[in-house]
Amino acid sequence: MRNIALRLMYVGTNYHGWQVQKTLVTVGETLEKALSLVTEHPVKAVGCGRTDAGVHAEEYVANFRTASTIPADRIPLAVNARLPDDIVVRYAADVGEEFNAIASCRKKEYTYRIYNSKIRNPFYVNRAYFYPRHLDETVMSRAASMFEGTHDFRAVRATGSHVKTTVRTVHYCVVERRGPLVELRVCADGFLYNMVRAITGTVIYASEGKLAPDEIPGILERGVRTAAGPTVPPGGLYMTRLWYDEPALSAERETAAGLFENAPLSESGE
Repeated sequence: MRNIALRLMYVGTNYHGWQVQKTLVTVGETLEKALSLVTEHPVKAVGCGRTDAGVHAEEYVANFRTASTIPADRIPLAVNARLPDDIVVRYAADVGEEFNAIASCRKKEYTYRIYNSKIRNPFYVNRAYFYPRHLDETVMSRAASMFEGTHDFRAVRATGSHVKTTVRTVHYCVVERRGPLVELRVCADGFLYNMVRAITGTVIYASEGKLAPDEIPGILERGVRTAAGPTVPPGGLYMTRLWYDEPALSAERETAAGLFENAPLSESGE
């Protein structure tokens, strides 16, 4: 059996997350159905993580096993013809037998987007969190940096979720503003359920003056969920980058970057 890795992207608004569920439409189920039609046998896809309902992915990796002989470079076009418009397979490659989309992932980056303006923008509905009160990105940046490092993050996970350990290492947590769009980017070796959305809510609280950035280490140490900020809505959350040692995936990233770098500008320079 061949082991095929896929890079895909999707808008999660119409789906109840990635993981297959009995009665709800999910990204994973939709992809598996399309793959089964192409390979002409049932397919079980392994995803790199469980995105929640309404969460998006600018980059997502999955793998599946197949006896089909279809060349890997033909899989994206064949599968995309059988997928809805809001899910797209960008790349496929044969990978080693041991490759597993979730177990082989070394770290992940999520980005949370906030549309910070008094007037909402219809093009950001379900794509960014509309927040009309002014946010101070300088305070938010200082608050975000407090989450960096290795900590017990139980204070910013969903109550009732169970894992072996709530300790994670955050490699960076930064906030940037581009006009009305404020973005929080966080990279870690793993994430707890609702962790990024709770971190974002806590950083917003800091901007509002409801807590000081210097209080965050103490909040993490106490581990009480109600001491941190609220869990913000899912529509602003995107999986944006993944790190693997698999050569086939690394080569694809370098090729894609080169295409963008060498792409000609339009006459308007845009």
